[in-house]
Amino acid sequence: MKSLLVLCGPTASGKSACALNICARLGGALVSCDSMQLYKGMDIGTAKPSAEERSSVPHFMLDMIEPDQTCSAAMYRAMAKPTLDSLFERNVQPVLCGGTGLYIDALTKPLGFAIEGDTEYRNQLSALSKEQLHQMLTEIDPDSANRLHVNDTRRVIRALEVHAITGQTLTERNRLDAERPGDYPAQLFALDWPREMLYDRINRRVDEMMERGLLQEVARLLDSGLSAGGTAMQAIGYKELVQVLRGDSSLSTAVERIKQATRNYAKRQLTWFRRDKRVHWIPAQDRPIDLIAQEIIDILGGETS
Repeated sequence: MKSLLVLCGPTASGKSACALNICARLGGALVSCDSMQLYKGMDIGTAKPSAEERSSVPHFMLDMIEPDQTCSAAMYRAMAKPTLDSLFERNVQPVLCGGTGLYIDALTKPLGFAIEGDTEYRNQLSALSKEQLHQMLTEIDPDSANRLHVNDTRRVIRALEVHAITGQTLTERNRLDAERPGDYPAQLFALDWPREMLYDRINRRVDEMMERGLLQEVARLLDSGLSAGGTAMQAIGYKELVQVLRGDSSLSTAVERIKQATRNYAKRQLTWFRRDKRVHWIPAQDRPIDLIAQEIIDILGGETS
């Protein structure tokens, strides 16, 4: 099997343009790994590829679910894996492109997503305070309790649920998972920018999104009946503009909040991917995309098998 080529890293780093260039050179297909690009009708704020870009290179994993639905890493893996398998079978190079680290890990690391949830037990846990939940986890799995903040209720509950279902702690499950191979051999690359230059790229992209009609896109989604409190509408850019449409914020204030939230998100992405020792960081400053794409192909030795 060929290696899965992955373009990851922070938002606005140019990974999509690089992935398109590589796909064109290798006759490959771009497989989105962005948790928000899965949603139909959310185009501008999620920086989906244009119609022209989609026509130039095959794209997959875009517009997969309605914006009132929720998605998880396990669901993403279940949707993406048949696509990747089909591309490999047809000898088409998949280029996985996106900044959702957990979704990338779902395909390239042996994570224990196969554990089904226990709704009744989860509801029982949800009735407890966050302090009670964290104390329960401390008694069962102190390593996970040290890793998870008391306010991270969702993951604390998941760790307790895993123990109740399997009889194993999440720490033990992760150790066993690490001993198994992932679904695909993978080569991971990210474009490396000086922090201030990346933040400037983010600010300029937010301005471009506003010029393209992001406010109107949010209004259209609300007019279609989508709840402002839904998961998809909590995405950066959408939740801030909902406040504008409700009259709770000025447009200029909302735009600044979007820029700040996006910069904070990029910082978290950088932390995530810097920890992943598999990632090759490619300098991007003052370098054209063609040159960066060729360097990645050269690192692969011109081969992806």
